[in-house]
Amino acid sequence: MSILNEISELVIEGNIEGTKAKVELAVEQGIGAVSILDEGLMPGINEIGERFAKFEIFVPNVLMSAKAMNISVEVIQPLLTASGAKPIGTAVIGTVKGDLHDIGKNLVALMMKSSGLEVIDLGSDIGADKYIEAIEKYEPDVIGLSALLTTTMNEQGRIIKAIEEKGLRDKIKIMVGGAPVTQAWADKIGADAFTADAADAARWAKNYVVNK
Repeated sequence: MSILNEISELVIEGNIEGTKAKVELAVEQGIGAVSILDEGLMPGINEIGERFAKFEIFVPNVLMSAKAMNISVEVIQPLLTASGAKPIGTAVIGTVKGDLHDIGKNLVALMMKSSGLEVIDLGSDIGADKYIEAIEKYEPDVIGLSALLTTTMNEQGRIIKAIEEKGLRDKIKIMVGGAPVTQAWADKIGADAFTADAADAARWAKNYVVNK
């Protein structure tokens, strides 16, 4: 098994220290950072996303694999920067105003970063004004609105309306998610996408920025 395949397997296992050590070894052996990312880390995290979508693994497994991926990306980041490698796109995400839950949102951030996106995480309890400020400042491709409570779902709609009123709606795609959120709700409030889990969110965002 090649060292790049070993890296993929370690990511799938969620072996954080093992993945980092193997990536450091690959760098020492002169393997390029882009190859380590595209042929080692990415196949592993993509496999995790597919298994999660099929309910073959659960959130703790995804978290461990995402952490293994991200700590390893930190190792090669200086090399990626030096080689001119850039994020494929930018996403702004947050949990909406009135909602302090952040585990799901944090997992989405990890998975998006692992998919090659630059992620601006606004945190929790975020209202329309902060989203609008972030859109104007970072010019993202995608924004994500998370709501984990039925009582905060309406805030997703209010934020989308505020973005429309500000004249920014055509500049971005809006994703919504969270335990009580459904496709029907996304359609009702005018979101571009509903994603049921973190892997799906990362996959949708990546597909959009790559193919837009």
